[in-house]
Amino acid sequence: MKIEVVQKVLKHNEQAARDNRTRLDAAGICCVNILGGAGCGKTSLLEALVPRLRERFRIAVLEGDLETTRDAERIAALNTPVVQLLTGGGCHLNATQVQEGLNRLPLGELDLIFIENVGNPICPAGFDLGEHLRLAVLSVAEGHDKLAKYPPLFRDADAVVLSKCDLLELADFDPGVLEQDLGRLNPRAPLFRTSVRSGEGFAELAGWVTQRVGCGGERPADSRRRRG
Repeated sequence: MKIEVVQKVLKHNEQAARDNRTRLDAAGICCVNILGGAGCGKTSLLEALVPRLRERFRIAVLEGDLETTRDAERIAALNTPVVQLLTGGGCHLNATQVQEGLNRLPLGELDLIFIENVGNPICPAGFDLGEHLRLAVLSVAEGHDKLAKYPPLFRDADAVVLSKCDLLELADFDPGVLEQDLGRLNPRAPLFRTSVRSGEGFAELAGWVTQRVGCGGERPADSRRRRG
């Protein structure tokens, strides 16, 4: 009986995700889901990336969190439309919550929506939200073993961001291990090394996003998030 309930929940999420994607496609919007552990630098990444993209694209953000509007306030300070999605203790966003967030955005006036998922390296990876692209974020401070420890987060990512690279000389972090694990788990995903302090990597990351938005966020043979 419990398995049947879980199946119903997942089936409902998958239908809501398909509905979200259909709606985004009809509006000509590319949606990027940003995932990673708490403190990996997702909000800081958006603060650095959005200004580099908004001269070309009309952007909004859906902010996922357990409590508070603090991250949404940081995005609002960029003069960017933002909706806070509070899970009330839930460890991830689901497609229905994203659906509600989309209802509060002027979709006809947007080209690109970022979803900042709840800070968790495990649960969010298992839930399709209707996004076109997934960006997995790992900070130098978290250690180079996280790809091996949390493979679902990185296996389905369209790109991986290594954040806080200004700390490389201070941390016990081996980029070679990271690159080896990424090559084994997800060789198609590009790796971007970034630093908010120095600006390293953000021009390249913005270029990658620009290219993907230009082609509607599509990948050849993208079957995982467009099933059914």
